Amino acid sequence: MGLSAPSIGASAIERAVHTRMRHCHVDNADGYWERIQRSSEELHELVEAVVVPETWFFRDPQAFKAMARVVMEEWLPAHPAGTLRLLSLPCSTGEEPYTMAMALIDAGLPIDRFRIDGIDISHHALAKGARATYGGNSFRGHDLAFRERHFERTERGYELGQSVRAPVQLLQGNLLDANFLRGGEIYDIVFCRNLLIYFDAETQNRAITVLKRLLSPRGMLFVGHSEAGLMLGQGLASAKIPMAFAFRQGAAIANQPEQAAMPARPALKSVTAAARSAPHQPKPALPFKRERPSPRLPLELEELRCIADRGQLVEAMRGCEAYMRERGPSVDVLLLLGVISDASGDPSAAVRYYRKVLYLEPDHPEALGHLALLLKTLGDVAGAKTLSDRMRRLHARRAV
Repeated sequence: MGLSAPSIGASAIERAVHTRMRHCHVDNADGYWERIQRSSEELHELVEAVVVPETWFFRDPQAFKAMARVVMEEWLPAHPAGTLRLLSLPCSTGEEPYTMAMALIDAGLPIDRFRIDGIDISHHALAKGARATYGGNSFRGHDLAFRERHFERTERGYELGQSVRAPVQLLQGNLLDANFLRGGEIYDIVFCRNLLIYFDAETQNRAITVLKRLLSPRGMLFVGHSEAGLMLGQGLASAKIPMAFAFRQGAAIANQPEQAAMPARPALKSVTAAARSAPHQPKPALPFKRERPSPRLPLELEELRCIADRGQLVEAMRGCEAYMRERGPSVDVLLLLGVISDASGDPSAAVRYYRKVLYLEPDHPEALGHLALLLKTLGDVAGAKTLSDRMRRLHARRAV
């Protein structure tokens, strides 16, 4: 799997091994080691025992908003015909690729204009994703209007409508397999979030090399906030979209002509065969940009962040400063000021704001990720490594 043991905790691995030993009626580790050497089926079961899915719909919503905006404002005008290709890796139980589909549908992109491949190592997770019926844990936060539009309440839970399922295909695969997606597949949008943090440095480099191979010259890669610092120095450049943690191929690569031909389908085991014939239409959606604000920020700060997302950085900065004069500093406003300063080309101010956030909340994940990325850009490799190590320890503690 490529997982670094310290990243998920030795105790978690020990519990998984003991669980499988009991299931196999093996009473010592040496005997179980021999068992998994002989049985690929048991090795897969051990992988399933180690993998603990933790995902929900519209997790970190800014990434999906940014994706939809880029597609509608950049990709669609440049591609009056053709199909947008997207990848969710790992896709777990399907919440992420289905969220990508809902975000694009709500933005107004017809379902016959895009295709999403969701790939995961876990057969169990993919089987749940193929059923596309979810319980309450998959819906978090206060803005659940999408559930009313795209799901039907059943006795088993919330069943996703066929219009969202149709463009999504779930496949089993391992990013670290030597022949992973070697059929020439190229994607315009790749989501690979909160996977690289569980790899050691060598495996991270291998994985990023594969992701770059899969990304089109003008494509966009979305990673987790704790992984942003890994992208620099790998031929990738920040897309400068606040809170989205999005990256593009480097300038030299981005200038290459984009591949015109549609690639072959992934040579992987398909878990779902998406029904593409006359899917029913979803319930009417509100205009995409009229979503209610995230509950994580006060209304005024959410409005200021939206202003910054539109590129009106001076107005957003002034609004944040006025907010602080009236209410005083807080983690949320200081983080937003850091992001705005970073996007405005003022790294020294951004560093100051991020450090103020960490003074108030030492384990703030977004501030750690932003500051690590910025310090690496400024040449402070040691400082960036220290913060990256803190993020890794933080995620290891949360995973145990």
